[in-house]
Amino acid sequence: TMNVEHEISLLVEEIRRLGTKNADGQVSVKFGVLFADEKCANLFEALVGTLKAAKRRKIVTYQGELLLQGVHDNVDIMLLQE
Repeated sequence: TMNVEHEISLLVEEIRRLGTKNADGQVSVKFGVLFADEKCANLFEALVGTLKAAKRRKIVTYQGELLLQGVHDNVDIMLLQE
């Protein structure tokens, strides 16, 4: 299995690359944008699993438990740590 910490650090990089800063200076990206990105598709075997692991470690936050492509494309994934 791939190193979860490494996957999460890659995820943080991709959120920074694809996301936008809000008024509070927090970076967020729509799940659909992350999911549809070609680089992300190649990087992450299990994007949803990596997101869940990052959420458990309080690195990202988003509404709901499980994110599904299509259904949750407009869910904001917010970076909690810089």
